[in-house]
Amino acid sequence: MPLYIGLMSGTSLDGIDAALVEIDDMPFGTQPRLLASHAEPMPAALRERLWGLCHAERASFAELAAAEDAFCRLQAKAVAAVLADSDTPHNAVAAIGSHGQTVEHAPLGHAGGPAYTLQLDNPSLLAELTGLTVVADFRRRDLAAGGQAAPLAPAFHEALFRATNEWRLVLNLGGFANLTLLPPAEDPRAPLGFDSGPANALLDAWHLRHRGGNFDKDGAWAASGRVDEALLARLLAAPFFHLPPPRSTGRELFNLPWLDAHLTGEERLEDVQATLAELTAESVARAVTMARERLEAPAAARLIPCGGGAHNRDLLARLARHLPDSTLTNIAASGWHADWLEAGAFAWLAWRRLQSLPGNLPSVTGAAGPRVLGGVYAP
Repeated sequence: MPLYIGLMSGTSLDGIDAALVEIDDMPFGTQPRLLASHAEPMPAALRERLWGLCHAERASFAELAAAEDAFCRLQAKAVAAVLADSDTPHNAVAAIGSHGQTVEHAPLGHAGGPAYTLQLDNPSLLAELTGLTVVADFRRRDLAAGGQAAPLAPAFHEALFRATNEWRLVLNLGGFANLTLLPPAEDPRAPLGFDSGPANALLDAWHLRHRGGNFDKDGAWAASGRVDEALLARLLAAPFFHLPPPRSTGRELFNLPWLDAHLTGEERLEDVQATLAELTAESVARAVTMARERLEAPAAARLIPCGGGAHNRDLLARLARHLPDSTLTNIAASGWHADWLEAGAFAWLAWRRLQSLPGNLPSVTGAAGPRVLGGVYAP
């Protein structure tokens, strides 16, 4: 069966995830199967460069081109590694699905301007370096159709996890959290998905500032603190948490300067970390309630966490307290791994593009209708 490679670099900027996925082309594709994976670490210099671009008021064309070139060459390295690690012949791969690196996402525009989403990527160079067909620029077609261009993973979640006799919730805990509420397969209602708010982005940034290291392992530092209820209330007052779906967000809104503006300066550092963990759990719970009300779904559902936050014991415990009617389920039972689901989604989206099949869910993004996503770049 044809193989596809999905490439994903998220808001953590810690590296490029490569997922080798098997999908049958006929008649409508079997359930995608993860065959191999590889995490290519982000060099510190490139991470710093990309981080600066994500928060820059202005950037030169030369800066953008240099970052894009370095990023693309790292992608090619990830492709070579996942093929070598799995002993997969080059000619077995039908296409690479490349998400690129988001540096700014503004689905509602900025200062009265048009909506936009910007991912650094060079699919032409990636096709040249790998000798493989590349599918890229997935988000802007949905945006052109009036959608938010995010989240895109819920369509993949539906393909993997929609079940015949139960409601399911897929919760991606990356830098930001997004959820997908899946009705039973026989239910005519379309899935609903949207961003709930920050997941690891603020937790990681606060930890890096005060303790070093890119993340709080198992949420141990957060677990050592106490939730500052007054701070939590101030953070949850942000208008984003009260917006109806479709909605999506990113570092443009939730970042350390945003957090700093809500601090009095008297807080204990570990209490801020605990409060940020509670912010993630509370905002997820509110989003789940919002999704259930919109679809008139029952409170009970199987909850499938994925992304880096699926390894955070403290965060999972908080979610369990906030969502007592949900049954937390390890994603491994499905044959997938929490860390590779998003990269797998872009392998699947590349397959959809080559089959001329829509890749978005209008019920999620708000687009005017289903759209075939991405451009194809031949080797």
